Amino acid sequence: MIQYPSTIKTSTEAETSLLASDFMVSCKKGDRVVLNGDLGAGKTFFIKSALTSIGVTNVNSPSFAIVNEYHNKFHICHFDFYRLKNSAELFDIGWQDYVNDDDSILFIEWGNRLPSVLPAERIEISILILNGTEREFRFEKFI
Repeated sequence: MIQYPSTIKTSTEAETSLLASDFMVSCKKGDRVVLNGDLGAGKTFFIKSALTSIGVTNVNSPSFAIVNEYHNKFHICHFDFYRLKNSAELFDIGWQDYVNDDDSILFIEWGNRLPSVLPAERIEISILILNGTEREFRFEKFI
């Protein structure tokens, strides 16, 4: 179980996958999860690993689509803010409906690019590249 706040280091992709799986165990409907980190830090890898652990196997980056949706025991919306120029682009696709849907789990990559639209209640995961496959994950909860 992930504690908040906490910092966890991983050395391999396998350890990162296990961390993502452990994180997903604690997720529930209505959670908003924001992932920040440099290009190549592993934001999409973390989300893919988390979702694979619950049986979602077709996960890919929504860089061009802005949002991908997955359904199994959860309805999961996976956003990527990297290519967005402003918040109007989010509102054009119904951002408020997504944020207000308490039956869904939202994963948001690059949330730091549009902090004004982030939900007040959220979990933030900051990923720092240490070297090679080594990463430092900082987990923080905002309520």
